[in-house]
Amino acid sequence: MKRRSFITKVAIAGSLPSLAPKSLFGQDKSTPVIDGPIAVCTWNFKDANAAAGKALMKGEDALSAAISAAEVEEENIDNSTVGLGGTPDRDGRVTLDACVMDHNGNCGAVLAVENVVHVAALAQDVMEKTPHVMLAGHGAEQFARSLNYPSTPLLTAERKKAWEKWKHEARYQPIINIENHDTIGVLCRDKAGNISGACSTSGLGYKMNGRIGDSSIIGSGLFIDNQVGGAVATGMGEEVVKTVGSFLIVELMRQGKTPQEACDEAIKRILRKQVGKSNFQVAYLALDKQGNIGARSIHEGFSYMHFNNNINQNINVQPI
Repeated sequence: MKRRSFITKVAIAGSLPSLAPKSLFGQDKSTPVIDGPIAVCTWNFKDANAAAGKALMKGEDALSAAISAAEVEEENIDNSTVGLGGTPDRDGRVTLDACVMDHNGNCGAVLAVENVVHVAALAQDVMEKTPHVMLAGHGAEQFARSLNYPSTPLLTAERKKAWEKWKHEARYQPIINIENHDTIGVLCRDKAGNISGACSTSGLGYKMNGRIGDSSIIGSGLFIDNQVGGAVATGMGEEVVKTVGSFLIVELMRQGKTPQEACDEAIKRILRKQVGKSNFQVAYLALDKQGNIGARSIHEGFSYMHFNNNINQNINVQPI
């Protein structure tokens, strides 16, 4: 083929958008759009998801709504896996991890933070007020102090008592859906149609000091692409990190898979590396641009909250 003829044919092909797959960027025109603001979060955190839904209905942006949901559980002293009252590590120290990501692709995270309750909001401050994406440990706490976050001891009397009892055996054996439901992951779509998300956790109970799971790792515990949708993870963070699960789900949706199909594939990627059925829990939750939801877990027991049209309901998820 002559060079000029080749160039002409390439130029013509490049000018025909109708030849692109209709599912490009997850925008399959045959998929019905679910109207109105949407908030979803991992587990049966009813009050948290209601707070996000209320914020969205008032016209707040998706990230603000997601953080408001995280804050409800960060303040919940009865929640042993998030924020104040979280289960300590094996040295008796409660350390928190969190990350946020907005519809513009901006993100922030804090890792192994002590004495700060609202770490999701702190992650947003890292995103907006520093040149960095992540701050860890003492540096993150120092940054919080500079912004006048109160210094709050996170280890409650009840969690300290449980930790002292645990020390008699000092055996680390995560329990499915108990020690492992360690994350509130939130995805919101606001009135403008933008999607953002947040994660917050105290991590696995009695972990080694300094352990970091998936919840503060962008692409593992949370990922957002506003052209496509978002995903969050919960469960055994080490396994989520190995497959960069939330990023994987969003990319699969970009390629045309539904949120449900994408979550199913992400769980299967984990299970392919296991001999037989795994003895740990991992679960994913996804929201696409049209408002469709997907969720899947390895084991029974996982559920999520869903807010739309002023209805806030808990939905049980069937395992893979």
